[in-house]
Amino acid sequence: MEQTTNKQNYFKWLLGQLKGWPLQNYLLFWFSFGFQLALLIQSKITSVTLITFIGTTLGVLCVLAINAAKALNGILGILSAACFIYAGLSAKNYLSIFEQVAYVLTLDLPVILAVRSWNDDTKNHLRKFGGKQWLIAIIGTLLVYVISGYLIGKFTNDPRPWIDAISFAISLTAGIMCFMRYNNQYFWWLASGIFQLILWGITYAQGDATLAMAVNSSIYVINDVLAFTVSPWFNTGRKKLGLKKF
Repeated sequence: MEQTTNKQNYFKWLLGQLKGWPLQNYLLFWFSFGFQLALLIQSKITSVTLITFIGTTLGVLCVLAINAAKALNGILGILSAACFIYAGLSAKNYLSIFEQVAYVLTLDLPVILAVRSWNDDTKNHLRKFGGKQWLIAIIGTLLVYVISGYLIGKFTNDPRPWIDAISFAISLTAGIMCFMRYNNQYFWWLASGIFQLILWGITYAQGDATLAMAVNSSIYVINDVLAFTVSPWFNTGRKKLGLKKF
């Protein structure tokens, strides 16, 4: 009986994580959902299009939850990652698969393991880059880009290795920043969204993916821009939410 009550309380808590978001987040989700649903209806429904639709819906909820500093993003991240891995494998964008694995390791699992405390810990212990951190992040991103681009081009049939690699390198760095609670992650997330948009736009143009993945990347870009003004990761958003500045 106690175990059933704990499960009920847990699911009640999870549903509560969908509350208290900035209005812009809700509007962006429903805009994305409507757009993706229209694309699904207009296209031939296959396993790829259906799983991509599920992944993009959960993925947008995930990034909006991160924006709002809500721990629900851990569960949403793992579910959407599984869908995006399938889409990446179908499109032969192999580094996009490693990108999702990196998200699970650096973002989703740590949040799930500390799911009850992640919200307050994140809001109250944010960090900002100094000169040293900027240098490490930039050099690290470039090294991952060069190494991953070379290896994926040499050992796989990825038709877009260097575009795939730059998206992967930036996203990996952003995931590590988020894990370490640096608010500067959003400069990387914004760049990541732009390069993902380029990657999936080219992939769609070459006939290897649905338009849904490119649209999803554009939604991520909008979310990243919103984060600078409404998210508790930044003082402008903290002021609107009544949180102490850092």
